[in-house]
Amino acid sequence: MRPGYRLYEPLFVLKPIAPDVWVADGGEIRMHLGILRLPFPTRMIVVRLPDGGLWVHSPIAAAPRLIAQVRELGAVTHLVAPNNLHYTWISAWSHEFGQARVWAAPGMSANSSTRLPKHELLSDTEPPPEWQGSFKQQRISGGPLTEVDFFHRKSRTLILTDAIENLDLKRFRSVIYRFVTWAAGSNEPDGMLPWELRKHFQTNRCYNRAAIDRMIQWQPERILLAHGRCYYQDGAEELKRAFRWL
Repeated sequence: MRPGYRLYEPLFVLKPIAPDVWVADGGEIRMHLGILRLPFPTRMIVVRLPDGGLWVHSPIAAAPRLIAQVRELGAVTHLVAPNNLHYTWISAWSHEFGQARVWAAPGMSANSSTRLPKHELLSDTEPPPEWQGSFKQQRISGGPLTEVDFFHRKSRTLILTDAIENLDLKRFRSVIYRFVTWAAGSNEPDGMLPWELRKHFQTNRCYNRAAIDRMIQWQPERILLAHGRCYYQDGAEELKRAFRWL
């Protein structure tokens, strides 16, 4: 199938973002939205911890050349499924890096949980001891989505998954997909949580507003996203902008 979204090439290649922080852009996934199958780009993040181990956030497909590059960096010690939608390739990476501990966001459905290898649940706000000195974390939630977001202290990088989607309308090959993404309010440069999830987050508004305020107080310099263009400067201001509806 021809990709419906022009992807962020080169694919399945580690790209340095900051000291000890890399991203890798992957292939396309399709999300069911009524009768449509909306194309999304994918991206994962790799962080080297002080002990040399690698922390892998929302791994993309386990392409051989990407696996080889990651092995050159070091041993993967942690695999993170940051929300109840981003876990598809965790098992494949766990097979490649059998020593890695698997972590999952709370709120996984029974079906999602059984598709994961043996795993431990992430706390709402307290990182596990293994990476407590490297990260802060914060859960946000609403309806079908529960997500744990991370702040890498050393690089002042905030790592989000679906909390902000920032898709470039020009990269969609279909005018229909461009319109749907624009209507959802998740298009570059004013990316944010899609409207169909915003209404669920409003029902848990007080909690989520406090959670976002806490992340703003971390004063991130950049925000890395799973879908669409990342924000490489003015991270705290972009976070305020993206959650002004809350």
